[in-house]
Amino acid sequence: MCFLLADWTATLSRVRKCTGEKRDTGDKLFTWTMAASRKVGSLRLPPLPTVGELIKLYNLRAEKQLSQNFLLDLKLTDKIVRQAGSLTGAHVCEVGPGPGGLTRSILNAEAADVLVVEKDSRFIPGLKLLSEASAGRLRIVHGDILTYRMDRGFPAAISKAWEEDPPNLHIIGNLPFSVSTPLIIKWLENIADRTGPFTFGRARLTLTFQKEVAERLTASTGSRQRSRLSIMAQYLCTVKKRFVIPGRAFVPKPEVDVGVVHFTPLVKPQIQQPFKLVEKVVRNVFQFRRKHCHKGIRMLFPEACRLELTEEMMQRADVDPVLRPTELTIPHIRALSDAYAHLCANDPNLFSYDFREELRLKHLGRNHHTSVDAFKEMPSAPQPC
Repeated sequence: MCFLLADWTATLSRVRKCTGEKRDTGDKLFTWTMAASRKVGSLRLPPLPTVGELIKLYNLRAEKQLSQNFLLDLKLTDKIVRQAGSLTGAHVCEVGPGPGGLTRSILNAEAADVLVVEKDSRFIPGLKLLSEASAGRLRIVHGDILTYRMDRGFPAAISKAWEEDPPNLHIIGNLPFSVSTPLIIKWLENIADRTGPFTFGRARLTLTFQKEVAERLTASTGSRQRSRLSIMAQYLCTVKKRFVIPGRAFVPKPEVDVGVVHFTPLVKPQIQQPFKLVEKVVRNVFQFRRKHCHKGIRMLFPEACRLELTEEMMQRADVDPVLRPTELTIPHIRALSDAYAHLCANDPNLFSYDFREELRLKHLGRNHHTSVDAFKEMPSAPQPC
């Protein structure tokens, strides 16, 4: 076995001290090691201290500023893992494992190789204990998932062509609320560009989000929850909300419930334009979500030619300008993106235009009695239409 009897004895002594365990240490150690020895040929974990015991052992507390909430119920973590499909022999990247509850369920699902990326150093000792018990199947990266190069974390041999079935690679995570939205946007861009973890093919994701975010990701056209996230996720993936975990299941209890969402990248995206162009169109459309969609489209263009180019774009896309943003289908967004791409091809400065920057320059001009035209002549500013 990869773990030593002496290590277990020391660990058990600390667990007993922290938890007030009354059962004889020798009896428990004998039970654990005998069970472990019977499982040498199995991919399931030997009996271990509970996640709650490890939290007490290492004096772990969820940090509110990091949006940490522990999920200790292994029945729920098992249920999350089942949403990913069969993990037998799979490669898995788990995001933010924390005290390792979800990690145990992934290992018990007989994943062959589990890479966990954890930013908080307080959780590393407990994860190392779990790694020793997993017979080398658990690898630990102490780092930030927002910057970690996942394309370097797995062997090239697992890759599959984009047009084939997804590779046996899964991304699973109980995401902190503070990083969930920027992280899924980053991964969606990776899907569009086939970079990062998606250099291996159409890797699937099973992730938790604040319930409201989960509803936005899966919202249908016309839904009150329809948003920028809905479009960006659904034009690139098949997105399904699996189930909701009540907030009371977490420690500490968050103020909201949590939704589990599963993503499978599409073989062919529903919009054939660069990710950043689509994202810019969608972001502008939804900034005035209660108004007619042309209100947001107008802000794609400099004030000098705003009305003219807005009308041209809407006509080229053949989209009703008085539709609300929530009423726009993905084919509508595709037509708008294609029309905007056409206009940007005719005037390369258009794509770099930001109406907020134009407002800022106007404000500076008023404050310093400086002509706006002088700012437009600066090399970094887009040229007028």
